[in-house]
This record gives sequence, C-alpha cells and structure tokens, in this order.
Amino acid sequence: MGFLSAGRLWLLLLLPVLLVSYLVLQRRRAVYAARLASTDLLSSVLPKRSGWRRHVTAGLLLLAIASMLIGFAEPAREMQVERDRAIVMLAIDVSLSMEAADIEPSRLAGAQKAAIDFVDDLPPGLEVGLVSFAETASVRVSPTRDRNQVIAAIQGLELAPATAIGEAIFTSLDALLNAPLDETGRIPPSTIVLLSDGTTTAGREDTLAIAAANEAQIAVSTISFGTPAGSILYDDPVTPQVEQFLIEVPVAEDNLQRIADETGGLYFQASSLEELEAVYADIGSAVGSGIEFTEIAEWFAAAAAALTILAGGLSLWWFQRLI
Repeated sequence: MGFLSAGRLWLLLLLPVLLVSYLVLQRRRAVYAARLASTDLLSSVLPKRSGWRRHVTAGLLLLAIASMLIGFAEPAREMQVERDRAIVMLAIDVSLSMEAADIEPSRLAGAQKAAIDFVDDLPPGLEVGLVSFAETASVRVSPTRDRNQVIAAIQGLELAPATAIGEAIFTSLDALLNAPLDETGRIPPSTIVLLSDGTTTAGREDTLAIAAANEAQIAVSTISFGTPAGSILYDDPVTPQVEQFLIEVPVAEDNLQRIADETGGLYFQASSLEELEAVYADIGSAVGSGIEFTEIAEWFAAAAAALTILAGGLSLWWFQRLI
C-alpha cells in the first residue's frame, strides 16, 4: 500500500497531542473531584462508573480520528495490470566477438533465436523496435506492432567490427522519443533492452548515454551474453589468406551492470541459450505489465464512521449520553 498524498501523514502527529490532552483532562478531573468533597461524600455525589469504560470510548474516537487522517492521505494499493501500449527497443550487439562459439553455434545466432522468441511472445499491445550496433548503431526497425518485420530484421543481422554501446543507447532513445505520443500527449512507457558481450570501443562514452537515458527517464536493461571462454579467429590484416590469430573474447559484465544500475534498469547475465531465453521471458513479463494505484480511502472513511458509531453507542449505553 502507498499514499498519493503522503505529506498529509504528518497530521498523524496530532494523535499523541490528543492523547496527552485527554490524559491531562482526566487527571484534572480526578483532582477536581477530590477537592469537591470528602471520600464519603464523593461516593454519594458521583455515580459509580467503571473508569475503563470512559477510556474505551475515548480510545475508539482516537482510532476513528486516526483512520480519517490516514484516509485524508489518499491511501492506494498497487495493482499489476496489462499495459494497453508500451514500447521496447531491442539493441543487439553485432560486433565480431559475437561470432564466438562458446554459445553454439555462435553468440549472435543464439541471440537471434532468443530475440525472435521474445518478440513472438510479447503481449499484443506492445510495440517493439530493433537497433543493431558495432562500430556505429542504426535503427533496423522503428517501434511497431508488426512482429514479422522485426523478426525479419533480426534474422538479417550481420557481424561488423568494434562495439559502440553508447551509440546504441543514443540511437534507441532517438527512436523512442520520436514514436507517436499516447492519448495523454506523453511518450508511452518505454524501455531499452540491450544485449552485448563486451565493452565500448567506439562512439560516444557510455556515461554520456547514461545521462541521456536518465534525462529522458527511460531505463536501460542490459544482458551480458557469453562465457569467459569465448574466442574467435581473426585474419592477419597483412596476410589474411595465409595466417589467422585466435583471440580470446571473454564476456564483459561490469560495464553492462553499471548501465542498468545507473538508469534504473535490470541487469541479467546469460551464459547459455537456455539462460538467455529465460531472461527474455522475465523481461517480457516486466514490460508487458505495469503498476497502477487504486485509491482505498473509502475503506478508512468507513472504518472511521464505524468506530465513531460504536463509540457513540457505547457511550449512550453506559453513560446515557452520546459522548
């Protein structure tokens, strides 16, 4: 449960004041009664009443006031609802390291298969776009509900040198910010899901992209895909037909985790195709639904009314007066 006007909860500080005031008045009443007459005379002047009954009615009234004050702060409960419209931008690394076969048949092939399944399983109301990145980043598909268009673009991804994670974030942000606005004139709920196996080697720095994502209030969830044992064969640039080098390309995690942490996104690590498919399933559930708050102030208003009626009824029964 949350509060839409949590600042009003400060009014609950009135409750201790009321309680202390009540206790002071009760003390003064006792002192006044003692001065009124001797003990024998006092018993004949004042009716015999159980003091605890008076405290019960006062306690019920105090609870009623507390309930009214809580209701005034507009309490609301969280409800998970399926979104009518949301956008997810997939950003997929196509750098040469994605050719590594530590994930069979290759990191890129595994990423393509999992991404296609992810797109297929998205709720109907979600739009999805695709960005690929290596030395630069480009929008392959702008946000759309045409799943076949996105799947075809994923299938057509090709490897290229270098890794520009920062550029991928900037390009994804541009695509999201240029998407049609919703009925309220705002950008629909949007997120970026970026998959990579390395760190930035080209383009703008990741710190600049993080700042841009935070300014746009768009979270970047990241997936590091691969294992520490990844390697690729690299042609000698001088004699490419004669000699090749084996280059180790272990998956890099720290930078991707930092991007997710600093933009409010989620970080995932997948070292197999099965793990990646599970990650995409989790992301699909998260982006396909949202949290809405439903006010429940009437519950507290009803409780306050019931407590007040109960206090009044007991007072009439015990003391023949309303309060």
